[in-house]
Order: sequence, then C-alpha cells, then structure tokens
Amino acid sequence: MTIRAIAALSALALSISGAAAQSIEAQRFGAREAVEQISLSPDGTRVVFLAPGKGPETVAYVADVAAGTPTRLFASDGKPETVRNCRWASNARIVCQISMVLSEEAGLVGYSRLISVSADGKDAKLLTARTTSRTLGVMQGGGSVIDWLPDANGDVLMTRNFVPAAAIGSIVADSRRGYGVERVDTATLKRSTVEPPKPRATEFITDGYGTVRIMGSMGESADQNTGIIRYFYRPAGGREWQPLSTLDSNTDTGFNPYAVDRDLNLAYGFEKTQGRQALYRVSLDGSGKKELVYGRSDVDVQDLIRIGRRQRVVGLSYVTDRRVAVFFDPALKALAASLSRALPGLPLVQFVDASVDENRLLLWAGSDVDPGSFYVFDRTAKKLMKIMLSRPQLDGTALAPVKSIQFTAADGTKIPAYLTLPPGSDGKGLPAIVMPHGGPGARDEWGFDWLAQFFAARGYAVLQPNFRGSTGYGDAWFADNGFKSWRIAIGDVNDGGRWLVSQGIAAPGKMAIVGWSYGGYAALQSAVLDPDLFKAIVAIAPVTDLETLKNEARWFTNYRMVRDFIGTGPHITEGSPARNAARITAPVLLFHGDRDTNVGILESRMMANQLRDAHRRVELVEFRDLDHQLQDGQARTSMLDKADGFLRTSMGMAEGAK
Repeated sequence: MTIRAIAALSALALSISGAAAQSIEAQRFGAREAVEQISLSPDGTRVVFLAPGKGPETVAYVADVAAGTPTRLFASDGKPETVRNCRWASNARIVCQISMVLSEEAGLVGYSRLISVSADGKDAKLLTARTTSRTLGVMQGGGSVIDWLPDANGDVLMTRNFVPAAAIGSIVADSRRGYGVERVDTATLKRSTVEPPKPRATEFITDGYGTVRIMGSMGESADQNTGIIRYFYRPAGGREWQPLSTLDSNTDTGFNPYAVDRDLNLAYGFEKTQGRQALYRVSLDGSGKKELVYGRSDVDVQDLIRIGRRQRVVGLSYVTDRRVAVFFDPALKALAASLSRALPGLPLVQFVDASVDENRLLLWAGSDVDPGSFYVFDRTAKKLMKIMLSRPQLDGTALAPVKSIQFTAADGTKIPAYLTLPPGSDGKGLPAIVMPHGGPGARDEWGFDWLAQFFAARGYAVLQPNFRGSTGYGDAWFADNGFKSWRIAIGDVNDGGRWLVSQGIAAPGKMAIVGWSYGGYAALQSAVLDPDLFKAIVAIAPVTDLETLKNEARWFTNYRMVRDFIGTGPHITEGSPARNAARITAPVLLFHGDRDTNVGILESRMMANQLRDAHRRVELVEFRDLDHQLQDGQARTSMLDKADGFLRTSMGMAEGAK
C-alpha cells in the first residue's frame, strides 16, 4: 500500500464533496479523514481500514503493509447501514461492526450487528445471533468482541443479548433472557455459550486468554437503569462470582474495572481520590488488596494504554495542557522515547495495534500542525515504515499552531484554553471565534482540530475554552455539570470572548461564537446571558431545551439517569435557549442531521421557530440521513462554506477575503 494510493482515494472523495464549494479551505477541511479506523493483521503484514466514499458512504479496504494498492472489501452507504469498526479475527477473517438508525414509534432507534468476512471480501456472514419472527422482543445491540483469542485462529468471545423465542402458540421454545457471552467461530458460525445470560448483567471482562474474570450487573428499578453497577470477579481457576466493587456512574464514585492482568492476578480500573480520577489495581486473590498505581493532584488520569491481541495493559495517559503517556512496560517506555526522537515535530504518538507476537506495531503520530500519519514499526528489523496520511488532502497546507493559554474569569478563576491564530498572523485586530466543546462531559485537547483549523485558515482567531463543567480536571471543576451549573459554564465561555477583546486579538465588532452539540447549546445560551457580546452564532446539532432533551430519553432504559443528570428546577427554563429566544439579538445559523440520536433535530426546529416568533434572524440547514457527527464530506464542506459566509456577512466582512 502506498501513500499515493490513499491520496488518490481521498482526492476522489475531495473532488466529489467539494464540487460546489466556494473556498478551497472548505473542500480540504470538510473532507473526512482518509483513515477513519485501522487494524493490523495478526501476522503484521496487512491492514484493514475504513475510508470515506461518496457522501456518507464508508468503504472497507485491505492492503499489504510493504507495498500494493488497497483492495476494496465492501461499502456501506450510510442509509441507514454504516460500518464503524473492522478488526482481524485471524489472518483469514475480519470482523466488522455495522450500525444503523431506524425510525420507530418511540422515535429514532439505533441498532448494531457484527459481520464476518474473509480477507478477500468474500463469504460475508452475520456473526450476531439471528432473530426470527418468533423472537419475543427486540435485540438492539448485536454484541461486541471482548476477547480475540489469538491462539484460536478465528474464534472470538463475543457478548450477546439473549431474547426469548416462541415455538407454537404461547409455548416458549427458548426462555433465555439477558446478557451473556458466546464463543463463535467466525468462519463456520459455530457457537457455544461461555457465560449463560443474566437479566441484569451489563459487562464482561476477560483476561485476554479466553477466561471471563469480571462481570458487571446493573441495578434496575421499574425497568429503568439506576446507574449503580455491582462488579463481581472470579478467583483464578474458580467459577463462583465474588463481590469486587460498586460503581455509582451518576457520581462516578467507586472502583470501575477496565482490564484484567492474568499473570499478576489483578484488575486495573479507575477510582476517584481527592475528587480526581486515579488508576488503581485490585488483587483478585480474595484479599481485596487495592493499590494506587498513579494519580495526580491537578487533573484526572483518563485512559489505559493497551497493546496487542490480548490487550495487555502497558501504561496510562492523562492531559494537562497536552496528553502525556506513562508506560509501565520498560521496553515500550524505551521504544516510545526512541520513536519520539525518530519522529521530530510529532509529539503525539499512539500505539494503535500490534501483530500477535508484538514484533510489528501499528502507530499514529501527529501534532497541532500535522493531522498525523500511520506507521508500522518492525521491532526486530528496527525499521519504521510510513504507510499512509490521516488527511492527505491537507498535505502541504500551512496549518496554524495551537497555543495553550489561560484567561481570568469574572470571579478570578484561571480558565485553561487553546488559542489558534491564522498562519502568519500577528494576532491582533482579527475576526475572532469562541468555540466551546461538546459534552458537557468532555474537554478539548492540544492537537489538530479540523473545525478550528478551517476557521484559522479563513483568517479567524479561534479560542477553545475548557470552561468549568468540562471533564478532566476533577469534581470541583466539573461542578454540577454544564446544564445544572450553566451560569458558571456559559459565564466562563463569555469571559473567554471578553479576554479576546481585552488582548486586542478580536477586532471591535467582529467576534462570533461557534459550537457543536453542547457547544452549540453554549453558543446559543451565551447570547441569553449576554446578548451584546457576540455578533453571530453558529450552532451545530445543539441542545436547545433541557426538558425536551430529557423527554428524548423517556422510552429508553437510561431515562432515569438522563433525568437526574439534567435535573429539575428553575435552571430548566432559565438555562434553555429556546425558552429565552427573545433575549438573543445576534443572527443565528443552525445545522442538524435528521438521524441524530444524540440530540434530536426537533430541538433545532424548535429553536428556529422560537427565534422567528421573536422576529430574530435565523436559518436552519437540515441534512437528510445524517447523524450527530455529520459523517459526510459533502455535508461538512457545505456547512463550513455556509458558516464562513454567514459569519462574514454578519460581521460586515468582505465575502471572499480572509
């Protein structure tokens, strides 16, 4: 496989998606990543990867690492099936997850299924257990692979939602119900039950060698998830379940197991200490011994670093102003340091996959001004091979450095943020954008961001604040979340705009706000709190009414958790932009996909209607058959181009000028 081949594929997608665009920047930045997901074969000689096709289409390819043009396996058109993930079950078989969103009586409902396909794209089979007309219920989730059984040559352990089935009349032929685990041959579909279904089971964790060691059981009340998960473990060689921990996912308290180390006979997981998430390990020998592995006093420890077909734990990562990796494995620690020296200017390095012997490693490296590339490193030959670019359409494009900064909120709190200035700019007197992140349970990180980079390329300064209500900084920073504590969160966002003005970065009268999901909510609500601060608002897939957001979950088992997270009280009215549309004086541009299951499109329609009733300037652009992420190069290109034109008109700037 060559970079040239991948670039050709991306150039085709670019020419399709950007045909009607007014700016080359909209075409380049609106195009989807050339590699949306990738996996290395067990022998380390081939990769399977997902790449964009026309519009919302996603295509699966297989290619040889050393050389050769990618071979197309199959494609999903996104209407409604979309392939999300493909991994090697063996050198001959690949397992892929297919997702879809269907319109039903309860609204939009998501489904997933697993399929198995040979490495040449033939002999496709449904890996998920089939349902029939006799099935007495609905199986939304099609299961997930929890152990790739690298010694089994194509067998996997996968979860299954067991649904009872009738035989004749009212006689039940199969009464099994709940969540269990099966061993499945990905070639023959022969299946056997490893863990019988349990009605309240919600999670299973293996040791990477085919043995299920941990089970999570969700507490329920009147068929509603409470958010309380009780975890159980099995001692080495035993079958009886014993209590491990209790996790309250509403408050994120208690030990949350993530992985099992068979050799050390322990579980790795996260638990809070002094209000911040830390990594712990708990012995599975019956002693209950718990040890702190790593914690910090400033930020949460966020992720495990895992490697290989057995997904063994080799380290952890956390984010201050940049993501930092801490390795437990001495060899990988030394290798990571060596790779950093071999890839100067690319400080963000991630291990993506490995061959079964871990001799060949698939990794990604990038930075703020480099969208990244994929490499294969041969540890024996000590050879690093660059195999493809993440975004070849941006190759050679000057990108804008991202600077970590802090600004002071009205109450004196220092708010961390990222500032991106147009390439070559002196950073003064610019049109400026505040861009709050989604979530609210999320945060921005240092690195390449296609949305921020697009606006920087078009001449805007972009500020991305990690306002209070963001995750990653501990309980005190998260407060009561960005909905219940909206005044604090939105206050920080608006103070970011005032900082841009005070520093002379934002030109007078030329400051806007742009956000996606919760960021779209923050963009709209910012004008409710301070109608005169921003001259234009762009909101993509925004939450606009908190009561409506709760009601979207009413017919689902997580309703109670959603209800409690959003809460009740005066903030429902005061914190909903659709209920305060008359206070918004700036022009508003809304974008939303009509297959969005995160935030229903009715929220944007409601917002547009309320603004029209208040005689405000508003436009809503709806994208057919697209979800929350708008995974369509044509749609994204159109959105970027229209948003740029809208901001220029609203702020009195020349249409074509940067």
